[in-house]
Amino acid sequence: MKRFLKIAFVAVAMTICLGAKAQPEGYDVFSPIGKYIMKGDADALSKWFADNLEISILTNTADASRAQARQIVKAFFENYTPRSFSITHTAGRANMKYALAFMNAGGEMFMVTIFACSKGEDGYRIQQFKIERAM
Repeated sequence: MKRFLKIAFVAVAMTICLGAKAQPEGYDVFSPIGKYIMKGDADALSKWFADNLEISILTNTADASRAQARQIVKAFFENYTPRSFSITHTAGRANMKYALAFMNAGGEMFMVTIFACSKGEDGYRIQQFKIERAM
């Protein structure tokens, strides 16, 4: 069921992104995003959030506004200070990107999932942001 939900979310997100203007070829949207995660900078990271996004931190999942998501991520970083962040896999097309990463924070390992989509002139925005304990 969990796998089905992930596949369904990616399919819906890809449909939303279709027809959006793409960034220049070779653009790595995850470079600045990863930098802000590594710094634990929720304010800078939130500038990459869509106006509304799905955010899942540990066991709490919500559809949130950019401001709400910033507060949620800020609270996480206050409890779990990032020590390392490494993107292990990326995929996508010109206007939609997906990344899986591992983060060592607060002495624990977490898996981070990020789905970003490009919509017109605003460039890429994070549509889904997920942090879960690594097994």
